[in-house]
Amino acid sequence: MQTITGKDIHAAAALLQKEEVVAIPTETVYGLAGNALSEIAVSKIYAAKNRPSFNPLILHVASINELEKYANVDATSWLIASTLMPGPITLLLPKKTNVPDITTAGSNKVALRVPNHAMALSLLNECSFPLAAPSANPSGYISPTTAAHVFAGLEGRIPYILDGGATTVGLESTICEVINGAILLHRAGGISAATLSTLTGLEVKQNSNITTPATPGQLKSHYAPNIPLVIGKIEEEINKHVGKKIAVISFQKNYGKQNGITSFVLSVNGNLSEAANKLFATLRLVDEADYDLILTEIFPNEGIGPAINDRLHRAQFLHK
Repeated sequence: MQTITGKDIHAAAALLQKEEVVAIPTETVYGLAGNALSEIAVSKIYAAKNRPSFNPLILHVASINELEKYANVDATSWLIASTLMPGPITLLLPKKTNVPDITTAGSNKVALRVPNHAMALSLLNECSFPLAAPSANPSGYISPTTAAHVFAGLEGRIPYILDGGATTVGLESTICEVINGAILLHRAGGISAATLSTLTGLEVKQNSNITTPATPGQLKSHYAPNIPLVIGKIEEEINKHVGKKIAVISFQKNYGKQNGITSFVLSVNGNLSEAANKLFATLRLVDEADYDLILTEIFPNEGIGPAINDRLHRAQFLHK
């Protein structure tokens, strides 16, 4: 199969209407989109990514007015949606029967969001169905933040990549669920727990008891480079790995380029949003080079910091 990269929204929509899959840009990462109501299209998403069938998908819709077509929306969830959508937030809600079980991996709940990206919204408005769209990369690997990243991972597996430029957030959406008078945080992302708590007045609890994933992004090993990644105090870890060719990915501090060490600083000015935006692209850059090891640190536990730490911990797990 030939994979074409372009900016033709009409061409992308035509393929989607034929139950094909198309990579699309969002503000978070690039998604591999297909008709969420078509078992044929959803099966193609799983096949192209080699994604486990027990790992559910997020439905993308053009506006919050479409949420109730596919789910039952409580008052607090509606408050979150009306305030934070379009944006990097996903709600887990009781699904309606028009959503196939294959899309939710058999769950009676469905994850829904409205992306904050003009090209994605234009595409959604051309379609008469929601788009299931997990990250557009081979399952488990670093998520793509450019069309070139998608091409590198899925060339020959999908017919079209809709090129909307580099993503602006760079990490996947926050996934949350209003349940039992609290907010359950299934995945940290572009919207912080503090923002959700302030908006709703509810306690935000971390979902730490996961057996079968209820939402995407819950697998222990995920977002992982092929090179081993270690999180810790960088200077101590450098001393433990003398003689290795090491890529150091840090928040602000530059560790220089000497003794086999190359430093990659995500934000000289200490901006967590900038760091998040650069994280996946930097991991990919390092993974394509000839390093023995990636060293990184714990990022500040504020704003989007917990989401960065979540991705790093899951990237590290593959090599444990």
